[in-house]
Amino acid sequence: MDTELVRTFLAIVSSGSFVRAADRLHVSQTTVSARIRTLEDQLRRRLFIRNKAGASLTPAGEQFLRHAPALIQLWERARHQVAIPEGRRAVLGIGAEHSLWDPLLLRWLLWMRRALPDVALRAHVGLPETVVEQVAGGIIDIGVVYAPRHRPGLRIELLMEERLVMVRTPGGTGQGPKEYVQVEWGPDLALHYSTAGAAYGDPGLVVDLGPLGLGYILEAGGTGYFRLGAARPHLESGRLELVPDTPEFLYPGYAVFSENSGEPGLIEAALNGLRQLARSLPGTASADQAPRRRTPQCRKTALKGQ
Repeated sequence: MDTELVRTFLAIVSSGSFVRAADRLHVSQTTVSARIRTLEDQLRRRLFIRNKAGASLTPAGEQFLRHAPALIQLWERARHQVAIPEGRRAVLGIGAEHSLWDPLLLRWLLWMRRALPDVALRAHVGLPETVVEQVAGGIIDIGVVYAPRHRPGLRIELLMEERLVMVRTPGGTGQGPKEYVQVEWGPDLALHYSTAGAAYGDPGLVVDLGPLGLGYILEAGGTGYFRLGAARPHLESGRLELVPDTPEFLYPGYAVFSENSGEPGLIEAALNGLRQLARSLPGTASADQAPRRRTPQCRKTALKGQ
């Protein structure tokens, strides 16, 4: 079976329409339709019902969806195993969104090199939806992201919860839209976050990457919510200070991996390394220290001295 047919099927399921699947795959809608016709001919069953709202699965499509992710993952694992470098017993791929590489994933790469030196590693940094897509497609084995969307054939495990705290540059009040920098931490946090920042009015700058916002206020001055682990060195040096009596938020990070891994022992060993490192990071609560939930928690604390 041509795996591109299966990838196209999964893209339609994920996006909900042939048009959006074509945009995601960077092909024409005619190509998408032709691939699905070929797949339906091979299976001798109709897989989708198309309507004005998009596309929905037929009963046969629902059945095929149970097996499609495993087909892609099996092919990718076979392709990677054939390409194992000499002297290595396996290849393991991991991906994460940008804000999670420093320090968690960097430390994990070093941990893997010490703990499993006979395993070759492939690392990818990208947008969270891209990382999850690559796990679903078998291109990488583990993804670490903040807000994963459930996909068929994947497991999602709470790995840690980072503390988001309000910080400011010393000498300024941080009040006013010109000085308030808002980081888009995702839809789960949007309501709590906008309420906490309401006193500052409309922000003078909105960014969708925490390190960019943090770098900006370090140079230009201002106030904003940032990960405590990232802000801590600047708090200790005096370049930043905590804003007292402001809410803090727990921002969960998750590991995403396949339910049908070809090497479950290797995946579990890699996950154990991630769990250990998550427990050791400053400014975080690991999964065994925090409730297993999918939405951020807000709590108000006196932050001085923390």
